[in-house]
Amino acid sequence: MTEEKPNAFYAQSGGVTAVINASACGVIEACRENQEIGKVFAGRNGIIGALTEDLIDTSFESSSAIAALRHTPAGAFGSCRHKLKDPKENSTEYARLIEVFKAHNIKYFFYNGGGDSQDTTNKVATFSLENDYPLTCIGIPKTVDNDLPITDNCPGFGSVAKYVAVSIKEAGFDVASMSRTSTKVFVLEVMGRHAGWIAAAGGLASNQDGDAPHIILFPEIEFDEKKFLAKVDHCVNEYGYCAVVVSEGVRRKNGAFLADSGLTDAFGHSQLGGAAPVIATLIQKNLGLKYHWAVADYLQRAARHIASKTDVEQAYALGAAAVEMALAGKNAVMPIIVRASSKPYSWSISHTELVNVANIEKKLPRHYITEDGFGITTACKDYLSPLIMGEDYPPYTDGLPDYVRLQNKPVAKKIKEDFDLGGNKSTISPLK
Repeated sequence: MTEEKPNAFYAQSGGVTAVINASACGVIEACRENQEIGKVFAGRNGIIGALTEDLIDTSFESSSAIAALRHTPAGAFGSCRHKLKDPKENSTEYARLIEVFKAHNIKYFFYNGGGDSQDTTNKVATFSLENDYPLTCIGIPKTVDNDLPITDNCPGFGSVAKYVAVSIKEAGFDVASMSRTSTKVFVLEVMGRHAGWIAAAGGLASNQDGDAPHIILFPEIEFDEKKFLAKVDHCVNEYGYCAVVVSEGVRRKNGAFLADSGLTDAFGHSQLGGAAPVIATLIQKNLGLKYHWAVADYLQRAARHIASKTDVEQAYALGAAAVEMALAGKNAVMPIIVRASSKPYSWSISHTELVNVANIEKKLPRHYITEDGFGITTACKDYLSPLIMGEDYPPYTDGLPDYVRLQNKPVAKKIKEDFDLGGNKSTISPLK
């Protein structure tokens, strides 16, 4: 009797991007092309799908549907913000994962996410090894914040960078047109809790003196109100208007966020949003200038229609590489992008151990920020520019992008017991 081929589990974690589905496409297509892997089961809503045995059978999807993931934004299988505790403190969830994986003959674990997700992947790899379950665990990088270390950049970032640069460039033209008798200041708030990579990308829109943005506010530079207002006043007097890009994670001198809602997510991160109106109000109150502000929010990470071709290609390649690495016997690693040169841009794929990237944030280097703290240097532009290059437009139908919605058919459950995500009424015991 022929032994059943082992199956793979793939899940998306954390905030989604314009290209995370391209990585999913890379994983699924690589698995389908290989003779060693049976089916690819996706977790509905990330790791929660594994814990609750809510698995999606991707084998029901046609080749064309899977291929369409490459140009479809967001998370096709649903994502989540669910942090697994250290297995030494509470191994119940890990035991549950192994129980589900055993029941469905899953021997490959692919987790697509940022630093917290890579930490989860590393913990699952360690736990399965310590409990003698043959599970190969590969992390796949994803984060619009571009804050994973080791890798040259992170899939998702290039497309957000392109969106922000285009947006502030276009808005700058608009404000300049109206500045004589109307709006003098425009403020665009972008994502970036602790790292200013996305805010820095706005600087790509400026090619000569006077171009928007005139000011960029980074999380890495403490906010100096007096210095900032003086810069705004100078720009309005010099150019007739002032365009500002502000990161949501900008802090005051006392370390407090400009805009902190007081709420935190499942990973313990502060929920931010609202830096733009704080900045705009400050300008109006002190300088009496008419303003408009906007928060890019989900728009910046969902904008597949203006995605970077480089970003799409890298996201897909890393998904496919994850499968290749797993089949080559690598475990507890993450594929990374290695830059060979910036002009012309040349890159390749390598890997690093998950322990090197788990819960580690890569911030914007100081030499990427101008001396006055309000702009980006030539070195920063040289780094950023290749990442937004190229267009990879999705197909359009009736004037709108034609994105795919998968069937997401569930896999029949094999375990009778339900699992309580709260951990209060778990019906299973930790492995011994």
